[in-house]
Amino acid sequence: MALMKLRTDRKYSFFTDIRKNPFSYMLIFPAMLYTFFYGYMTLPYMLIAFQKFNYTKGIFRSEWVGLKNFEFFFHSTSAAMVTWNTLKLNFLSIVFGTLVALLMSILLNELRARTFKRVSQSTLLFPHFLSWIIVSYIVYSLFSTEYGFINQIFKWMGFNPHNWYSESKPWTWILVSLSVWKETGMSAVIYLAAIATIDESLYEAAKIDGANRWQQIKNITLPLLMPTVSILTLLAIGKIFYSDFGMIYAIVGDNGLLYPTTDVIDTYTFRTLRTSGNPAIAMAIGLYQSIVGFVLVLVANWLVKKSNKDSVIF
Repeated sequence: MALMKLRTDRKYSFFTDIRKNPFSYMLIFPAMLYTFFYGYMTLPYMLIAFQKFNYTKGIFRSEWVGLKNFEFFFHSTSAAMVTWNTLKLNFLSIVFGTLVALLMSILLNELRARTFKRVSQSTLLFPHFLSWIIVSYIVYSLFSTEYGFINQIFKWMGFNPHNWYSESKPWTWILVSLSVWKETGMSAVIYLAAIATIDESLYEAAKIDGANRWQQIKNITLPLLMPTVSILTLLAIGKIFYSDFGMIYAIVGDNGLLYPTTDVIDTYTFRTLRTSGNPAIAMAIGLYQSIVGFVLVLVANWLVKKSNKDSVIF
């Protein structure tokens, strides 16, 4: 019997799985196509990062220039500033986004009124589906110098209105707050799903031992959520050199007065491509972002693996 079972297992192949689960593969087929064409089929275009790209000659016949395209970025006066801004904004967004999402998911899980819980969850999730263009108008209505809601409050309190769009310092926290506000709902849903998988018998045993709700959260919910937190954080670290271009460009745009704290690698690359028309320089900067992000994921994964092997990606 054991031999027959082994032979049966050997015959079970990838195509057998497709025949048994056709609708599941149909569901992921569009995503597989998107990944194939926009992920793997674009890999040869990385070559132009090392070329003086010529549109008529193509990627295989253009002149090779070595690392000159990389030198353009690293020798520029803005390289250190945009790199620091990218890391700073993403790091703050990861830290505060994770903390707020954890807090919201635990609070939602503690709610007992189902209707209120569903309304609250939907309200938290709604900003995720808003376009950054719409959000930019909301931000402008808040921070506009003449008619902004915040400056109207300042006037009512007897203070002078503040020209928010000419001072760069507050925009670090404005952008981080917007990022957290927009993405907290989606992260909270993921954490709620993880909480739903926790065995209820653990909470029942804790109640018998006299643990209150805070002690149950501290000793059961939070420790069992850590693998999910670690995986999501590792994925976020992989994109720490990529900022949300849509957010920053929609809200800040080409306002040079705000560049000292808001200009990131993505916006700098876009401006470079738009003004120079040279895709090779933009590709070089993008390749630099990808390599550093990949290395950071490997390092972070290795560090997490040292403490908890169940919380790593690979």
